[in-house]
Amino acid sequence: MIRSMRPLSWAVMAFSVLLVVGCSSSGGGGGKLHMAFIYSTTSQNPFQEMAFGAKAAAEDVGGIDLVENAPPAINGPAEVSQFQAAIRTARDGIAMETLTPDLFVRPLQQARDAKVPVAAVDTMAPADAGVNLYVGNSNTDLGRTLATEMLKHIPAGATGEVVLGDAIPGLTLLAQRLDGMKQVLQEQRPTLTVLGPFDSGSEPVDNFNKWNNIVKAHPNAVAYLGAGASDAVSLALIQKNGGRKFLVASCDPDAQALVAVKEGYAVALASPEHWLKGYIAMRLLAEHARSGKPLTEGWWNPGGLIINSDNIDEITARQQDEQSRKQWFAKVTAQQMGDQGKYLRPLGEAN
Repeated sequence: MIRSMRPLSWAVMAFSVLLVVGCSSSGGGGGKLHMAFIYSTTSQNPFQEMAFGAKAAAEDVGGIDLVENAPPAINGPAEVSQFQAAIRTARDGIAMETLTPDLFVRPLQQARDAKVPVAAVDTMAPADAGVNLYVGNSNTDLGRTLATEMLKHIPAGATGEVVLGDAIPGLTLLAQRLDGMKQVLQEQRPTLTVLGPFDSGSEPVDNFNKWNNIVKAHPNAVAYLGAGASDAVSLALIQKNGGRKFLVASCDPDAQALVAVKEGYAVALASPEHWLKGYIAMRLLAEHARSGKPLTEGWWNPGGLIINSDNIDEITARQQDEQSRKQWFAKVTAQQMGDQGKYLRPLGEAN
């Protein structure tokens, strides 16, 4: 059973966390598993994709009472509250994605003390939080592959500005993507001038307004590169409003970003394959709870995908609904779960 959960008040939550210490897992030997996926927000595509993947894994394993919970907009303290409430109810495991990892040091220690297994998804947990499983792609490689794809449209020796946008300044995973982009631009097109990254905002309205200002400040840029989920959507709308096209590449398969690729307002998207990360994390937690074997440790890198004019129709069909996603990823999940050593590396190598 998959269900949503309303956040508890701080007082009730704190009392609940105290109660959970010393409780043991309830799902060994084939009984009902009580698990959760706690994530940053319901308002943006990347986090919705992870939730779909976690749900699919719970369905595949079966016998899981899964709670999926997130604030309606990015709100670190509210997510902490939801996570701490889940410690009490999801005793067999919690997959957690957050954009505010520094707020989770103590809550993750509480989960560890309560013997609730935790897997970090997309964003690494703080080093001293006791979380030894991280499921996330190489964001440096993602940035490199996106920039490499974009350079197919910029000839060698070209001059001009390439403008970078950072949806959440200070967030390590986006900084890694941007570092990868800059590496490729400097290596392969040293005659270009790289500007930024500029704060482009995360929530859709803020993202559009900030990109609109960035484009006005740099109207003749050769290209605009974004590291977040809303960038291609905003830049496509700016192009339509202004009646001219320019070169855009960004990340994440938001439905409107896919339309932007199809209509020629973005040349490429780099998908971190968030669905797959949610699936793998929940599947590993569930198999640990079922078998009693130690939880997998290390950095599981499920890889990424470039979306362009060659595969846009296939990926658009994949993204139609939850079932189409599950069908498309079935071979991928079987391959990765069947050859786990190929995808695991030490936590210290995550980039």
